[in-house]
Amino acid sequence: MKKTLLLLSYLIVFQLFAQQSYYNDVDLWLDGMALKDELATKIINTHTHTLDYDDAREALKIVDLDPGQNDNVLLIYGFAPELCPASPGNDNDHRRRDKSDFGGAADCEWNREHTYPKSLGTPDLGTSGPGADAHMLRACDVQRNGERGSKKFRDGSGNSHTVNSDYWYPGDEWKGDVARMMMYMYLRYGNRCLPINVGFGTTNAFDSNMINLFLEWNAEDPVSDYEVNRNNYLANAGNTYGQGNRNPFIDNPYLATRIWGGTPAEDIWGIYIGVDDNNLDQALILYPLPVKKVLYIKGIDNFQIKSVQILSLTGKVVKEFENLNNNTLSIEQLKEGIYIVKIQTLQGLISRKLVVN
Repeated sequence: MKKTLLLLSYLIVFQLFAQQSYYNDVDLWLDGMALKDELATKIINTHTHTLDYDDAREALKIVDLDPGQNDNVLLIYGFAPELCPASPGNDNDHRRRDKSDFGGAADCEWNREHTYPKSLGTPDLGTSGPGADAHMLRACDVQRNGERGSKKFRDGSGNSHTVNSDYWYPGDEWKGDVARMMMYMYLRYGNRCLPINVGFGTTNAFDSNMINLFLEWNAEDPVSDYEVNRNNYLANAGNTYGQGNRNPFIDNPYLATRIWGGTPAEDIWGIYIGVDDNNLDQALILYPLPVKKVLYIKGIDNFQIKSVQILSLTGKVVKEFENLNNNTLSIEQLKEGIYIVKIQTLQGLISRKLVVN
């Protein structure tokens, strides 16, 4: 689901302020399996409220509301137009449904879709624990839910449909959502929810449990405001059906790129710009970290630093340096907290997280 440039700008600022702080105790500058393990630990430890299956149903009536039509839930895999046979005039039945029309009838009702099918878990996910995790469950048209069944995901194009009789393509609009949910389930439940057991595609070079298909979908279908809103609700354990934990790949799809490589996804936070290009990140050393009064920057391979900006998590420039003296920065006027350092060099732009204490 695509965002306008205006929404992109808003989300960058909002995410930095309201979401990245969730990761203050995570070393976001790790990569590969080290970053995967840190994020997994974070979302496991903060999953403080476990929903039962009935709770999950009620949660979907809140987190899956159709934007602008709060009497309806938005249905995953859905597309328009499609007339609902039992209710002529209620169009787009595969895409939206009155939130009160929950049930198992074949026509014009919705139910809970396990995007990671229960039977593909090892063991079966059931309807509690991972089987009731609202980060993975979605409202879905009963017929489309039945058509998908437990088919593994496979690449395709256009609207959702069965592929080669045995696989399922979620649709161009939903494939990024699916990818980010599958990656979340892998981190949250480990070997019980392996990506290779729920999708068909080439095996990732860095992690034999991941398939590159989900990395491609994550990059091709950017995060929508719909995903952001449901992630924010579920992250708040104070909400009636909040779980307390987040899906990191909705917060920043580029985290998947940092872990598994593949097709570069969008860096919503904007903190990795230049980091993974031409190994710039490895050519610059900042110390000491955390820092109290003076920060030193050391570049190797004849790096030339042109300027340095220190930004708050809301994106506001709080300190700026030019014509550095021995690449030494005095930051004693900064309050304790988390900042972003952007270092402009002749070779490119490098961004780092900075902890001041």
